[in-house]
Amino acid sequence: MRVMKFSQLAIVGVFGLLTMTATQAQASAVAKVNGVVIPQSRLELMVQANAAQGQPDSPEMRKALRENLITEEIIAQEAKKKGLDKDPEVAMQVEIQQQQVLVRAFQVDYIKNNAVNDDTLRKEYEILKLQMGDKEYKPRHILVATENEAKAIIADLKKGSDFSKVAAEKSLDDGSKVNGGELDWSPTAAYVRPFAEALAGLEKGKMTETPIQTSFGWHVIKLDDIRAMEIPAFEDIKMNMQQRVLQREFQEVVQELRNAAKVE
Repeated sequence: MRVMKFSQLAIVGVFGLLTMTATQAQASAVAKVNGVVIPQSRLELMVQANAAQGQPDSPEMRKALRENLITEEIIAQEAKKKGLDKDPEVAMQVEIQQQQVLVRAFQVDYIKNNAVNDDTLRKEYEILKLQMGDKEYKPRHILVATENEAKAIIADLKKGSDFSKVAAEKSLDDGSKVNGGELDWSPTAAYVRPFAEALAGLEKGKMTETPIQTSFGWHVIKLDDIRAMEIPAFEDIKMNMQQRVLQREFQEVVQELRNAAKVE
């Protein structure tokens, strides 16, 4: 279990699929099925989608995609002949898909038109450094459901019970119990506040004298080691900083739109 492990925020990665060039949009048709044109731009969109999944562009891939598009068009035409496009459930699904595409298009438009300057990014970088601190901790913990269970475990540990063994037997954290409750090297900012504060107050080799409550349950925490933390250079995480700022600013825009909307 990671207790609110710090992660670098990222903007939706599929945005590139929506940014078709004018040349692609105006190119010749892929095919014509019963008089209905399949535009080249549709094939290019599929090529980009496959590229995003790690499949390089190639004549073979384009041929396969073309065949898929033709088959899908034939099936779609048959579905319309049967009146399936008028089915309320089908119509709702189409409407949902259209809405999702518009949402992604709005996100793409925001990113394209809202660059983040270096001054803002450097300020974000300094804030991040303060949040992360200058130390990394190597803790282990035992997670249980109640305070009384945690107190009983602390009492047993003080009598000489092995922390790793107790964690393996009693911890509710499936991710760490197999390693004797051991967690990765992390700054205190990686954890929820009660856990972080308790960890920062421990000396190397010591454990918490009283149970620590978080939203996950009750913890007994032991600090195995501590070391100075190396913060990545600004240039190395500049792109992540940009994504972090854009994500926050975009959420603010969305909140403003919600505040201005008439919701009944």
